[in-house]
Amino acid sequence: METNSENQPQQQQKDTPPRPFKLAHQIVSLTGISFERKSIIGAVELTIVPNNEKVRIIRLDSKQCRIYRVLLNDVCEAEFVYFDPYLDISQGDSKTRSLETFSKNHLLAAQKTDPDVNAGELFIQIPPEGYHMIQEGRGLRICIEFSLENPEGGIHFVIPPTSEDDNQPNSAHMFTYAYENSTRLWFPCVDSFADPCTWKLEFTVDKHLTAVSCGELVEVVMTPDLRRKTFHYSLTVPVCAPNIALAVGPFEIYVDPHMHEVTHFCLPQLLPLLKNTVRYLHEAFEFFEETLSTRYPFTCYKQVFVDEADADISAYATMSIASVHLLHSIAIVDQTYITRTLMSRAIAEQFFGCFITSYRWSDTWLAKGIAEYLCGLFSRKCFGNNEYREWIQKELARVVKYEEKYGGIILDCSQPPAPLPVSSTNPSASTGKQQEIVHYFPIKSLHTVSPKYVEAMRRKAHLVIRMLEHRIGQELLIQVFNKQLALATNAAGTKIGLGLWSHLLISTNIFIKAIFTVTGKDMSVFMDQWVRTGGHAKFSLTSVFNRKRNTIELEVRQDFVNQRGVRKYNGPLFVQLQELDGTFKHTLQIENTVVKSDITCHSKSRRNKKKKIPLSTGEEVDMDLSAMDDSPVLWIRLDPEMILIRDLNIEQPDFQWQYQLRHERDVTAQFEAIKALEKYPTNATRAALTDTIENEQCFYKVRCEAAHCLTKVANQMVTQWSGPPAMLNIFRKFFGSFSAPHIIKQNNFANFQLYFLQKVIPVAMAGLRTSHGICPPEIMRFLFDLFKYNDNTRNHYSDVYYRSALVDALGNSITPVVSVALRGTPITSDSLSADAKLVLEEVTRLLNLEKHLPSYKYMVSVSCLKVIRKLQKCGHLPSLPKIYRCYAAYGQYLDLRIAAMECLADFVKVDGRWEDLDHLITLLETDPDPAARHALAQLLIDNPPFTRESKSPRLDRPELVERLWSNMNNKLAYDTKLRCDMVDLYYALYGNKRPHCLQSAEMTNMYKEFVKEVSSKKSSSSLPPLISSSIGSTTAVTTSHAVTTTHITTTVPAPPAEVKIPPVSECIEENDHKFSPNPNSNSNSNNNNNNNNTNNNAKRTASEAFEATVDLAKTETSEEIAVANEAIKNEIYDADGKLEVNASTSSDAYPATVSKKLKSEIFEEDENSVTIVDVSESTVGRMDSSFDSSKPDTDFKHKLDNISKKKKKKDKKKHKHKHKHKHNKDKDKNKDERERKEKKDPSISRLQAKEATPETLSSADSSNSNSNPPFNFQ
Repeated sequence: METNSENQPQQQQKDTPPRPFKLAHQIVSLTGISFERKSIIGAVELTIVPNNEKVRIIRLDSKQCRIYRVLLNDVCEAEFVYFDPYLDISQGDSKTRSLETFSKNHLLAAQKTDPDVNAGELFIQIPPEGYHMIQEGRGLRICIEFSLENPEGGIHFVIPPTSEDDNQPNSAHMFTYAYENSTRLWFPCVDSFADPCTWKLEFTVDKHLTAVSCGELVEVVMTPDLRRKTFHYSLTVPVCAPNIALAVGPFEIYVDPHMHEVTHFCLPQLLPLLKNTVRYLHEAFEFFEETLSTRYPFTCYKQVFVDEADADISAYATMSIASVHLLHSIAIVDQTYITRTLMSRAIAEQFFGCFITSYRWSDTWLAKGIAEYLCGLFSRKCFGNNEYREWIQKELARVVKYEEKYGGIILDCSQPPAPLPVSSTNPSASTGKQQEIVHYFPIKSLHTVSPKYVEAMRRKAHLVIRMLEHRIGQELLIQVFNKQLALATNAAGTKIGLGLWSHLLISTNIFIKAIFTVTGKDMSVFMDQWVRTGGHAKFSLTSVFNRKRNTIELEVRQDFVNQRGVRKYNGPLFVQLQELDGTFKHTLQIENTVVKSDITCHSKSRRNKKKKIPLSTGEEVDMDLSAMDDSPVLWIRLDPEMILIRDLNIEQPDFQWQYQLRHERDVTAQFEAIKALEKYPTNATRAALTDTIENEQCFYKVRCEAAHCLTKVANQMVTQWSGPPAMLNIFRKFFGSFSAPHIIKQNNFANFQLYFLQKVIPVAMAGLRTSHGICPPEIMRFLFDLFKYNDNTRNHYSDVYYRSALVDALGNSITPVVSVALRGTPITSDSLSADAKLVLEEVTRLLNLEKHLPSYKYMVSVSCLKVIRKLQKCGHLPSLPKIYRCYAAYGQYLDLRIAAMECLADFVKVDGRWEDLDHLITLLETDPDPAARHALAQLLIDNPPFTRESKSPRLDRPELVERLWSNMNNKLAYDTKLRCDMVDLYYALYGNKRPHCLQSAEMTNMYKEFVKEVSSKKSSSSLPPLISSSIGSTTAVTTSHAVTTTHITTTVPAPPAEVKIPPVSECIEENDHKFSPNPNSNSNSNNNNNNNNTNNNAKRTASEAFEATVDLAKTETSEEIAVANEAIKNEIYDADGKLEVNASTSSDAYPATVSKKLKSEIFEEDENSVTIVDVSESTVGRMDSSFDSSKPDTDFKHKLDNISKKKKKKDKKKHKHKHKHKHNKDKDKNKDERERKEKKDPSISRLQAKEATPETLSSADSSNSNSNPPFNFQ
């Protein structure tokens, strides 16, 4: 790597070994691109300039490429070694399975192949005959021949299934997708952002295909056989290898009519959509060139729209590869905002990210942040200031949410921040240790961090650049950007020998010096506080008005400094008070966690007097001040310009929030007021929200948010609400017909504000509930009328998003089923309520209609799938995943697949079937679409099937651990993004530590080995086993409401053929008289069965008994422990405490599993109640003595006789009110007899079953808090 002592920190120079050469030029030639075999054959030639003559090993980057030979200057063949640690990250560590260990190995593997530290996968050894070629300052050409077949990452072939229709064009194409610096996946290179060079690119393809790559197209040459052609590209501006890309396909070409240097490419039959999508792209180029006072750094720009793209858009030098999902017609409104923003960001990344790149991974935040900042400036010009500020507020909220969930984001982790200076308020600052932020993944390498972290880092980087704008001013900040671009442009025109190519790179320290050069301000402290330190500030503000002194007493607290992602803030904090006489800004100096300040008010209280109040914008408005108290302050705002990365909690009365919502002109303040008013369900709040929705001068997103807030307020005021349902009159006022307001007018979306409001209000109204918790009938009729009277025939814009919102409204109106069907009764159309039946019919109609007349991006089908899932969760439909599996299959549209995957992920979490989770993991491993795999991983991470805290015996299996681990460890060696997704999923399921299920499985295996060893000893001594009749005891608990009886069935390990063990689900389906007490029913038969089977049980070995126990334990965990008929309140005893649950009905196909032991509140014994075994973790200790061969069981029959007597004794308990004294005598007699037998052989009573009483059940639960089978068999 080229080093620059003036620009790079000394610590980085010390830690990073210098690269022994400089990269000057590279040629990439791909001559054999085969779509049939999904293969590439090619060669690369790197021209390097050695730094000294002692270079003997050259390290390059190359993954999944088959290297054939390496030539030096075309004459000398060199030996090479390929080493990729990602093929087995945790080498020699096959049993740990903890993320703590994996993260260390993961970082080590990344550092071994990090090109920034002169490492790589390909080691080329210079042979002795080539030593004379190594001369300082002289170029050395390294030619590498390679091939690539069935790539697993970096390059993607899209081959649609063949169609019988000859008119259908062949749209097979391929393109590269590199997650940051992953170009090594498709050709050998120096895969570093800090090694730019010039390029020559050659691609030979079939004659009907077009190859689009970086640089300027020099020529296209046909091959001699006229069947193929070669595209020659030249890139004279030095760029790094990660910014090189390629796309090959039967593209249609469209030259931008406004800028001929810009060319667009799309797949066949998409040209009309392409023309509409890119018609305003030239405005972005003009804006950036005018803002930066610099011309576009390259000679051309190309945009290629492909299918199955990994990301929505990816920027490379002189080109961008975008997804076809960004294309839209002129009739689509909603997609326009998204597409324009993404395309403008890709153009901004041409300046910072492709032309000027970062020194290393720790400096990536600068390129990402500056590009995002420039994109925001263009969005503000394009969509308005309100849209821009609302976007900034959302970005800030997302960063805060991520940091509080996962930990602080450190933008530059290459060096720690400087120690804080000692002050009177903080004397221990210099010695105080910086709070360490620990993530479950290493943040020192790009290939080990979570994709969520990278996305949140991009957002935070943008916010930090915006903070700099407020500190030095926008004009000076733009000058800093201009200075860097000017230096880079000058350096790009020189040769490598002059050593100026370092100006094409940017780092944190270079940026600090550039700011100081332009402005004279030292930003080192700022960088230490916000760039080299993670976390955000969190403030709580309270205020009290002192009438006597006419002051407002403010108290700002930082009570959450010990919370994850939150840190203490020291510095200025701006407060804005809106008083009667105007807006006044104040600055508080925050030095402690609690800061109190008295601010003198400029106004006197004039309650009940109307007056024009001047606002911050300069306008004056009339206000009704009757709701005010003695304070002249109308409302208070903290950090109104969002110049800090912070979270706020402002406490003020409801009338102040109402004034702020009505009269504050800043949209961010209005959003804050709406959020706060959710806690004040009063008529005044209702009026303020209603006025906001009706105010056409208000920003449309504020009106939409007010509609959702009004839904929550109305539901809290349901008992005091008067008049028609909320927002019904508002909707009819705006969108109802003049002659019949209950009938909607024909759609006219010319007014975009009303269009978005028309979409949101029905969804908000569907969330209204009556005092009984159901959607009001008039709302349901209103929603179905919207479907009935929807007319889009004269509208210039598509109503697909509006119809999708109506389907969402139907889903929002669904409430849980009220009537409980009889257990075992299937759900039919007759059992559905009238509203649920209408919803189902409408959704089914729309879903079938979509198959014949598909909407844009299948938006209506996406909403329909979510409504069907809501019907299932609320008990209106059987929970069956088949429909979601069909829509999630490869070949469906991506958005539709993601919606189906979301439903499947929720289905797995709620119903917990292993088959469905296995299906999702298989999709995650094998799906051909990389975008779908990443989206599915994110769904499972955000909504995991289980967590380390909430265990799921059905899903938490060792085989799941092994599958995820194998993917993380070796199977995803060529897909960094998905591998890090797998790490995130592993953390969501198991945390940092070793999974519990593996510990249980190991204990089971250890015990099996122990039993086999003891069994072999017993068989050699020909001694009868001791515990074969009791260790296999398994309990099945069923609570019947009719007789309030706990039914417990005990089985022995080897029952005879004629004795069947009915599953619990069969017992549930039988009538209640099955469980009625009958003291003379089965006592004799039980005794006979026990006596007849004694010999059979005695002949079984301990190993067989143990295996039978495992089988029965698995049966117990797989069967349902349910409550017949009416749900009875039960208590589940867990390790964390006592929880209350209600038994619920589940479908036959997917029975719900309750693995906890249920303790009935009313306990009564009958003839079905028999003994149970106290199973706990201390069982191992009890087993040891039972297997002691020195204590043979010489009286095994006596033990079974005791059990039979106990069963007879329990049968007689039913009549204890008649024979109380007699039973007591019998009990004493039995007790004496048992004690006498125990004296003869004490080992008999070691596993003596306890009496089935409420106390024994409770003790069994407490001894085994997880209520799992013996030794956690699953």
